[in-house]
Amino acid sequence: MSTPYPFTAIVGQDDLRLALLLNAVSPAVGGVLVRGEKGTAKSTAVRALSVLIPEVPVVAGCRFSCDPGAPDPACPDGPHEGGGGAARPARMVELPVGASEDRLVGALDIERALAEGVKAFEPGLLADAHRGVLYVDEVNLLHDHLVDLLLDAAAMGASYVEREGVSVRHASRFLLVGTMNPEEGELRPQLLDRFGLTVEVAASREPDLRVEVVRRRLAYDDDPAAFAARWAGEENELRARIVAARALLPEVRLGDAALRQIAATCAAFEVDGMRADIVMARTATTLAAWAGRTVVLAEDVRQAALLALPHRRRRNPFDAPGLDEEKLDDTLEEFGGGDDDGGRDDSPDDDPDPDGPGGGGQPPQEGPPEAPRGTPDRPEPAEGDEAGDEAGPPPGSGGGERSAVGSAEPFRTKTLSVPGLGEGAAGRRSRARTDHGRTTGARRPRATLTKLHLAATVLAAAPHQRARGRSGQGLVVRRDDLRQATREGREGNLVLFVVDASGSMAARQRMSAVKGAVLSLLLDAYQRRDKVGLVTFRGREATVALPPTSSVDAAAVRLETLPTGGRTPLSAGLMKAHEVLRVERMRDPARRPLLVVVTDGRATGGPDPVALGARAARLHAAEGTASVVVDCESGPVRLGLAVALAGDLGGTAVTLDELRADSVAGLVRDVQGAVRGAHRRVA
Repeated sequence: MSTPYPFTAIVGQDDLRLALLLNAVSPAVGGVLVRGEKGTAKSTAVRALSVLIPEVPVVAGCRFSCDPGAPDPACPDGPHEGGGGAARPARMVELPVGASEDRLVGALDIERALAEGVKAFEPGLLADAHRGVLYVDEVNLLHDHLVDLLLDAAAMGASYVEREGVSVRHASRFLLVGTMNPEEGELRPQLLDRFGLTVEVAASREPDLRVEVVRRRLAYDDDPAAFAARWAGEENELRARIVAARALLPEVRLGDAALRQIAATCAAFEVDGMRADIVMARTATTLAAWAGRTVVLAEDVRQAALLALPHRRRRNPFDAPGLDEEKLDDTLEEFGGGDDDGGRDDSPDDDPDPDGPGGGGQPPQEGPPEAPRGTPDRPEPAEGDEAGDEAGPPPGSGGGERSAVGSAEPFRTKTLSVPGLGEGAAGRRSRARTDHGRTTGARRPRATLTKLHLAATVLAAAPHQRARGRSGQGLVVRRDDLRQATREGREGNLVLFVVDASGSMAARQRMSAVKGAVLSLLLDAYQRRDKVGLVTFRGREATVALPPTSSVDAAAVRLETLPTGGRTPLSAGLMKAHEVLRVERMRDPARRPLLVVVTDGRATGGPDPVALGARAARLHAAEGTASVVVDCESGPVRLGLAVALAGDLGGTAVTLDELRADSVAGLVRDVQGAVRGAHRRVA
């Protein structure tokens, strides 16, 4: 809309507002990542903030928003001789999830550069956002290489565009704000670390606050201009406070005592690297300036830790978010003695987070405690006890349900991949044609040339040099000679787990090992940027425990609470998986699936259950679905049913032991396969 929702009219969300305002005062804080469920004013707050940022002076006609007082000497539109400029509002640039690399960093016309010798550069969104706000909604859904480019530019303050030896550099300093819904998948830890601050937001459960949110939103929708006018006074006050804090910031002193508290806090929470210490120092300094003080106090350090550390202490996607505030307070108290700043000064406000218009901030609530591993409250049957499986569930019961068993510790798994060459979303699992990766060939460009294959271009131009009247030593290259490089990289897949939760799997040690194996595969899927889904079968039916999603931690939670018991409707599980894959193929035809069936291969219930299971498996094989069966059968006597199921699926079978990347059995099998292959080649 032309009239954005006023920042000071946002109800609640104190931590979100404070984090955004601190970055408006000092973009050096490093931006903010806003995590939370949908409908929690994430986008509204970011768009409202851009109106509060003071106007910026720019060189007239410069496409890169150079400051007239200190123009960029390397500006592609330069050199700027100085002189007059014009002030304009700070821009807020939105980066769409489906943006291309050229749209982000800018497009360099390689064809004109090679054929005509002209360096023609069209600026991208990073140039538009210079000295403004760059907003990335659903940043966790952005392709990894775009996130890398984005964060590199934010860290260096410049963007570099290089195409086959032709390069352009321009300044790109901006306030980076990303929003995401964790249910749709997490960012990689190294990308999380590049955001200065993070905030967890959730809708209030207080009826009065919810009523006020609805009342204000309806009033805004009825007449945006009139609603904004009612808040104009508060908006002007907050804008003036940002300007005052910016002016005070260079005078703020960060004493040795505060620095010791910052270093001790980062060490106590075992964050990696030194970026957390630097971000905490900048945030604490900005908090003091925001409070109108020139000295950093302990409460500034505490608030800085609550904003800068939660996303840096996560070691994997299954760690609970949040910070242990009791541990934080103990650390600050232990290292807080001997302030070298002489105590509080006589500044007008000693509170780092006064409840001014839109500026208040309460410490974020401590994240929910990490869910304990499931602990059964009744004894499980001994290994091989199939009583629950054979007898089946009594009518109307939950299928002979037993309480959930905790999972064993996860481990590093063998690499499972989809054969062939795909064209799916960028990831790290299976081979695919991608825009980034090793060069495998060349073709004529179908649209704009982006990746030149120099050797193929020269070979295409060489036979025509005499006809083109070549003179001297130069090579005459025309547009028809240009060749686009084709590249091969890795894609992410849809990994659909089909887990047998029947009575034959219910023995405590076996189910614990199975859950540990699936948890390991989930962690591997997270690292390889896959989507995951979870189908379980037990009793009389199969259930979609988790529809395909990018949130592997949601799958881990469902796995931990998975009950077991009852018959083994293997065919129902495979048919349910077939239906899930059918729907996903329509939604995303390019993303190839990998079916992972975790079972001992037994099938019970109904007439001829084994034949029904085999028929359902052959349906997957007929559609070419890549599949792996994790054979959970144990004991001295094995029926080999899981291996037979893998044959019907047209896939492979691995045991729980062979699933480990460092499995001795898997190593022996690989070596034996290599030896047999060598013998066949010799023969």
